Amino acid sequence: MQRGSAVKIAVVIPYFQRRPGILARALRSVAAQTTDAQLDVIVIDDESPVPAREELAQLPEADRARVRIVQQKNGGPAAARNTGLDHVTDDTELVAFLDSDDTWQPFHLADALRALGAGYDFYFTDFYQLNQAVSAFQRAGRIEPPRHLLLPGERHLHVYQADMQSQILGGNVIGTPTVVYRFRSFRTLRFRTEFVYAGEDYLFWLDLSRMTDRIAFSSAQAVVCGDGVNVFAGSGWGTEKSLIRLHYEMKYKKAIARLYPLTERQVKENREAVLALRRSFVADVLHRVAHRKPFLEVMWKQMRIDVRSVLYFVPLAVGLVLRRERSA
Repeated sequence: MQRGSAVKIAVVIPYFQRRPGILARALRSVAAQTTDAQLDVIVIDDESPVPAREELAQLPEADRARVRIVQQKNGGPAAARNTGLDHVTDDTELVAFLDSDDTWQPFHLADALRALGAGYDFYFTDFYQLNQAVSAFQRAGRIEPPRHLLLPGERHLHVYQADMQSQILGGNVIGTPTVVYRFRSFRTLRFRTEFVYAGEDYLFWLDLSRMTDRIAFSSAQAVVCGDGVNVFAGSGWGTEKSLIRLHYEMKYKKAIARLYPLTERQVKENREAVLALRRSFVADVLHRVAHRKPFLEVMWKQMRIDVRSVLYFVPLAVGLVLRRERSA
């Protein structure tokens, strides 16, 4: 891969926001990149209440010129990213993902180009999650940069030297807006849209890491996550969104066992996670029954992916009640 202006990077941004100014902020961070690479910014307007065109109008003409807006019916972030990938042109070498409420540091794409230019296919970085002063790598403690070799001549670009499947399943720290990958080599790879809002990004990284072990990362915090529409914001236990969140998490965990060869330890950990989600699902339904909140629609969805959530409802419910009585 040649460096600099000869390289074309598609920036894929799914867009659905209720407040103005959020997408414009993200696009300004793209325009501020220090690389001379050719950028093709693809914004997928997923029936956003604030239209993408209104956001684009806030930018200077030079920045607007390299942004394409693709309109589609609302399908969620996975479907929107797939639409963006479908619109990537044949002469594109790399794809970078950015969410509309997040921003890149000016050095992000320049770092990615150096790492991928050294022969790597998949690149990600440390980042700051919403309202955090401690980075994602540091908070999770799941990846220790000193354990991974530095690329020659670099201070914060590393060769990833662990098992990526174990890393993702054990505690994923790959943030979607940090990822840049070699699209030219993996043109057919897409997000699994049946997962809608949970796990579709993890599954994409798992699929990509099975296709290549040429993975690099940066220990620099190249992305800052912002405050925009989040389908699971306010989805703590007992809230309106909590039951559907548990459903999608269960769907993701069940898919892991079906789609990927797992080690004995991974099988055990995945089964434990499924059981914990099953118990949480039952507890949430009991809460809804007690407070006369709706649950049947999600219950039917849950039956299709995990009938034991319903079959075990009585014994799990009794167990939960007994544990509460003992702790009272």
